[in-house]
Amino acid sequence: MGEVKQHQPPMTIDEQIENLKNIGLIVEDEEYAKRILNDISYFRLIKAYSLNLKTNEGRYRENITFQQLVDLYLFNANFRQIIFPEIEKIEINVRCRISNYFAEKYGVLGYLEADNFVNVKYHQEFLKDVHEEIRRNSKAPFVKNFRMNYAGGMLPIYALVEVFSFGTLSKFYKNMKNPDKKAIAKSFGIGYTYLESWLESISYVRNICAHYGRLYNAKLSKTPMLYKEYSEAGIGNNRIFGVLLCLKHILKNDNHWNMFVDKIEILFDKYENVDITTMGFKENWKVLLENDK
Repeated sequence: MGEVKQHQPPMTIDEQIENLKNIGLIVEDEEYAKRILNDISYFRLIKAYSLNLKTNEGRYRENITFQQLVDLYLFNANFRQIIFPEIEKIEINVRCRISNYFAEKYGVLGYLEADNFVNVKYHQEFLKDVHEEIRRNSKAPFVKNFRMNYAGGMLPIYALVEVFSFGTLSKFYKNMKNPDKKAIAKSFGIGYTYLESWLESISYVRNICAHYGRLYNAKLSKTPMLYKEYSEAGIGNNRIFGVLLCLKHILKNDNHWNMFVDKIEILFDKYENVDITTMGFKENWKVLLENDK
């Protein structure tokens, strides 16, 4: 284990700007920089968006400006905002198809039975998650209705999925029996091993979006299994472009998908200095991402 570092003392905004200038960042308008750093923390803006912009000595490369960091931040914020609605569609679709299938095969309370799943331990953990999700949503009218007016006070699966986090939904699918996973995946025209992997990765990206995190120049720790054609084309699975390809296949019947792709292109045109290769995008990214229909 290396030497333990000491925390740096806090800096005023004026000191933050002076520090940035001392390590080579060009600050053209200090009043503007003060306003920005009063609204977006130094840690969120400077630390996150200076990646790959400094030398090994910790100084900014030549001609890097404060405005460039702000542009990267704004690009990332807009990028997140156009991706999130596509993830929302998938989240709603998967909730619906899982609950419809599971209720028909096992009954509306079939999720309580460990025999309906692969791993008993995971099922026990799932029930704990369910208890917590219901507790957190206890004031929702539909939750109160089932708790107060139905035998046992349990929520049927079609209502329960509405209080699942995407992470819980992904875990639920992962613990379903293979024939059941295959049936759900078939409704999307996807192999179940791919869908299982994709849902886990999409859930991870969804949480980044929901918590205002960084997708620009970010390596994803939850990576999807990509089709061979993409891997052979040199597309990595640890950047956001790989996940967008997964979204494409799940939403292949969505008539608005290509409009989403156009929005990405418009955003790239607006922030033309953004290095899209740091997010896994290839030169022919639009052809790869568009649906044929």
